[in-house]
Amino acid sequence: MNLNLLQELTEAHGVPGQEDRVREIVARELKPYADLSTDTMGNLIAHKQATGNKSGKKLMLAAHMDEIGFIVSHISDKGFLRIVPVGGWDPRMMAAQRVQVNTATGLIPGLLMLGVKPKHLLSAEEAGRAMKIEDYFIDLGMTGDEAKSKVRVGDGVSMDRKFQTMGDLCTCKAMDDRVAVFVMIEAIKKAASHNVDVYAVATVQEEIGLRGATAAGSSIKPDAVVALDITLANDFPGIPEEASVTRLGQGTAIKFMDSSLICHPKMVAHFRDLAESKGIKHQIEVLPFGGTDAGGIQRQNGGVPAFTLSIPCRYVHTVNETVHKLDVQASIDLLAAYIEDAHNGDYTYSV
Repeated sequence: MNLNLLQELTEAHGVPGQEDRVREIVARELKPYADLSTDTMGNLIAHKQATGNKSGKKLMLAAHMDEIGFIVSHISDKGFLRIVPVGGWDPRMMAAQRVQVNTATGLIPGLLMLGVKPKHLLSAEEAGRAMKIEDYFIDLGMTGDEAKSKVRVGDGVSMDRKFQTMGDLCTCKAMDDRVAVFVMIEAIKKAASHNVDVYAVATVQEEIGLRGATAAGSSIKPDAVVALDITLANDFPGIPEEASVTRLGQGTAIKFMDSSLICHPKMVAHFRDLAESKGIKHQIEVLPFGGTDAGGIQRQNGGVPAFTLSIPCRYVHTVNETVHKLDVQASIDLLAAYIEDAHNGDYTYSV
């Protein structure tokens, strides 16, 4: 497994609407395998033509490039930045972090801190107050004039966290959804002969409403779509076993449903049959909340058979998003197998 590529993807800055650095990496990796184009949303579309007996079918893959982050909303006369979130942040997971501000001249490091008294000065009542996103600010170590000369309102902010391995686990910020982008890239490389045209789309702005994928699905008009995303692996202390959703090390996750879609039952069966016949470790995912790009594409063009293949991930929407190497490889193997077999899928209903 190419962990250097996974590291490069997960460490890259790419909040919604500012996915340029990630798009460059994906384009570099897929250029030898497909014809590349972009649309006005910023989606990168890699078209790999059918290599075997052409079925005339179009398979769309979708993995989003953006990560949850922030947008600069104010620069004070003292040089401190105020921010608004882009994506679903839990304020408890934001405290005392290092960040990068994406400016016109490059990334600038900063500190994400709470605008509250130090612990030494807090009363009991103050110490018990819940944190809010609006309590946070960014310290760039600059004067007001310096900050205003380098940073503009609207600049994006991402967490600054390095990739690391821990035994069989890999952790970094932005595993959501760069590990799925990685899976898509590696599956495209691995898939041999296939009878469908594959449109592998690295999508934008998923974290704020599945926007890029919805637009791409409308233009591509696929016969079927497979979204690739992480899912919750709540297999750690403090969570009841029945709420784990998935577990690390138990294989790729075949999604049945989330709050954005019920996966097409015949696609679920197709993936399940492939996993079982090829001995690919897998688990079934039922996610009560959250959505993926498949939910946006499913309702395009009169309806598209849609499915999501998920990579189990601990500590989602934190700087320590964590996946298991075996689950990532199983996801690559199953997606590649499906690309090769997609022409056999019959997802129609009859009366």
